[in-house]
Amino acid sequence: MMCMTTTLEQVEALPAAYPVLRPAVPDAVWARLESYVSWRWTPRSVVWTVEGPGLWRAPLAPATISATEKWDDVAKAFAAVTLDASPFDGYTLSGCGPFRFTATVGDGVTVPAVVAEAAQRLASYMAANPGTPGAATERTDVPGVLSTEVTRLPSWMARALQNSGAADLLRQYRRV
Repeated sequence: MMCMTTTLEQVEALPAAYPVLRPAVPDAVWARLESYVSWRWTPRSVVWTVEGPGLWRAPLAPATISATEKWDDVAKAFAAVTLDASPFDGYTLSGCGPFRFTATVGDGVTVPAVVAEAAQRLASYMAANPGTPGAATERTDVPGVLSTEVTRLPSWMARALQNSGAADLLRQYRRV
């Protein structure tokens, strides 16, 4: 029987820069998009702390693991360890650990056209003027004064990836 491990912590650094597209896409859009998918296009460091035993693979892709360590109870510190490969493109962890993996994720290659389109759709949706879907209008008629207030519903931003159509385009990047 194969046991699966538990990723206890993932500490991902911000990239030096997000991909550059034309027209430009704000960093906030890229951050939102990357929080939804398991793929990274610009390199950054990441450290995972994992509990075993069992099979483990990096939850972000593409990942280049540069260090594998296991907690040493005697030394009270992490120590380098060589781990066996798993049949699922990862590692076989023997014992409970915890284990620590240090890696670089993101390959710096050209952003696929479908991802660029998703980023553009999300950017357009987030920049849409009030009065478009996701906005609520309240009109107050007071004698001698006419006032109209347009506000976004709280769910507008929460559903931005789905309502913009970006989520559908990113489906293949949701899981590693």
